[in-house]
Amino acid sequence: MPKEYCLIVRAAGKQLDLLRGEAARIAKAANVNWWTDRAEVGTKFCFEDAEAKASFALVCDSFDIACQEA
Repeated sequence: MPKEYCLIVRAAGKQLDLLRGEAARIAKAANVNWWTDRAEVGTKFCFEDAEAKASFALVCDSFDIACQEA
């Protein structure tokens, strides 16, 4: 099983859809897999690559959406 790099994001509705699209774009560009899981508070976005996770964190920041390490 590949190592996973995850962030927990607090978003819902259209914001969550936007983040899913961005996660897919980032993962495709990095040629890695990604997935989401439910977290106690929010949604966990996981990537197979640390750089993809870092790029996703920057996207969250640019949209002013809080995220934290999982």
